[in-house]
Amino acid sequence: MKKIKEYIVNFINGFCMALADSVPGVSGGTVAFILGFYDKFITSLDDIFRGDWKHKKQALIYLGKIGIGWIFGFALAVLLLANVFDKHIYAMSSLFIGFIIFAIPVVIKEEKKSLKFSFKNLIVMLLGASLVIVITYLNRVVGGTFNIDSFNLGTILYVFLAAMLAISAMVLPGVSGSTILLIFGIYIPIITKIKDILHFNFQGLPIIIVFGLGVIVGVLYFIKLLRKCLEKQRSATIYAILGMMIASIYSIIMGPTTLDVPLKYLTFDTFSIFYFIIGGLVIFSLEGLKNFLTKDKA
Repeated sequence: MKKIKEYIVNFINGFCMALADSVPGVSGGTVAFILGFYDKFITSLDDIFRGDWKHKKQALIYLGKIGIGWIFGFALAVLLLANVFDKHIYAMSSLFIGFIIFAIPVVIKEEKKSLKFSFKNLIVMLLGASLVIVITYLNRVVGGTFNIDSFNLGTILYVFLAAMLAISAMVLPGVSGSTILLIFGIYIPIITKIKDILHFNFQGLPIIIVFGLGVIVGVLYFIKLLRKCLEKQRSATIYAILGMMIASIYSIIMGPTTLDVPLKYLTFDTFSIFYFIIGGLVIFSLEGLKNFLTKDKA
């Protein structure tokens, strides 16, 4: 029974990460952090490339459980939820703002032992927030669509680099990998190619393979750095993450401007208090689920 619960929770964790990763302005890393498996997730990613065989095996099993949920969540987002985000973007934006605002106290409570206030940590927090704001601004300024249909060296290098940076951002709470892809102009083309593959049209498979290789290289070089920061400079790292989470509210507000057909950013008139509250209820539900699993382990 305990193992079944663990499989279910890991599936839900991966599923929720995928839904967040598929939406510009929202980070799957935020979900991992809220649900309390962020450290294990980062450690497992690093162990796949650098751990001994025992740790590699444990990491592969754990990430496999997370990955099954992620694949289902991402497929659902690509096939079904894309239209929801396009047609009901203001409701979804309100939902995710509720998600973030109610999540911040949860993170502070979970990390109260490591959160030590200092001028250095305050600066780090501001830098984390600034990073998200700058990325969001760049998306609005340089965002556009890049043609990935021409499979040449230039396209290969461009997609590879974008994938590297996107996966690095995707594991950071508050920084959306999807937003990075929007800045590079390949978010919609990549989502379209993946959707084609899910419909058994494999014409875009080569460029998706290039994208996947970029993701692997990004994980290889970035995750080790992040793991060391969490181990040796945890307080400053958590402050940076909190800054990113707070600033991600701005990214969500500006999210409607990044749609294929841009809309006005979220305002008080288009904000939905109903969906905002639903976002809070989702956080409380996920927190309760995490506590249930922790109690079971204890």
